[in-house]
Amino acid sequence: MSDKFSQRLSSLSAGDKSALIQMAWEDRTAFETIQERTGWSESELIRLMRHELQPSSFRMWRKRMKGRTTKHRALRSPSMKFGDRQVADHRRANC
Repeated sequence: MSDKFSQRLSSLSAGDKSALIQMAWEDRTAFETIQERTGWSESELIRLMRHELQPSSFRMWRKRMKGRTTKHRALRSPSMKFGDRQVADHRRANC
């Protein structure tokens, strides 16, 4: 694990990690929205998920996210009418 990533990871509270993981699992919260809200890029989220999840859970998440149009704004159809910015607002961990 790189020093920069380690420092960033260690600076997160358990609640912050939980919130990031929850947003990453949500179908409607695009990676771009997560980055706008938290500053964590898609590649950093992948590293976070790899670090925090059990290997089988990480593989299941990656398989689920691969090519999912709702996780990338550029792949979404213009007919998709949900605002992921609002969806992400109410998601907070109970920690």
